[in-house]
Amino acid sequence: MPRQSKRFLFLLEQTKDLAAVDVAAAVKKLKSLEPSLPKTIKPCKFDQTVEVSVRLGIDPKQADQMVRGSIVLPHGIGKAKRVAVFAQGENAEIARRSGADHVGSSDLADKVKGGWTDFDVAIATPDMMGVVGPLGRVLGPRGLMPSPRAGTVTTDVANAVREYKAGKVEFKADDAGIVHCVAGKLSFSESQLAENIEALLKYIRSLKPASSKGVYVRSVTVTATMSPGVPIVAA
Repeated sequence: MPRQSKRFLFLLEQTKDLAAVDVAAAVKKLKSLEPSLPKTIKPCKFDQTVEVSVRLGIDPKQADQMVRGSIVLPHGIGKAKRVAVFAQGENAEIARRSGADHVGSSDLADKVKGGWTDFDVAIATPDMMGVVGPLGRVLGPRGLMPSPRAGTVTTDVANAVREYKAGKVEFKADDAGIVHCVAGKLSFSESQLAENIEALLKYIRSLKPASSKGVYVRSVTVTATMSPGVPIVAA
């Protein structure tokens, strides 16, 4: 087990006995952790990413209980995504005008087959899936394979590109039924982070599978890259 730093151990002491609080209070506490460090302990030197973890009352092994989705958060995530679009003809021109970083068809596919994946999201028009399908071995393990359910296989190329450039995030419940999703940066204001998290939780609640019984949202935690988590009231 890796040794924990003095910084992390100090912050852990500040959060270990915390009861679950509302979103605004959780964000306030998370943002107060770094400034609470004594002068003898060096603070984190980069702008940490804030992530929300939601434990759901689902059985991910059942296809009809899988929870996944994508959302454009009110204040983005503090990072511009690099977007690759597989399209041709007019759709390719639309993708370029909408701000896509890489646009192509078989030529772009050949680059990916060679191991190039210098992008954060891949979008494809339906007519390009014959070209994109064989790329599954490269894109699949990296979570980059275009999918109709995620909205990355679409005829509305302009809207898809704009949404992802604006910071659209995707999530999918893992094998333990937990959703992990980026909610912004620690440098965001308290209100920006709170609004992003509220929007995300509202959306996740709307995705409750009809076959899921009992308590749906069981626990919620907000954390940052190099910080311990703060529990949020799940109700």
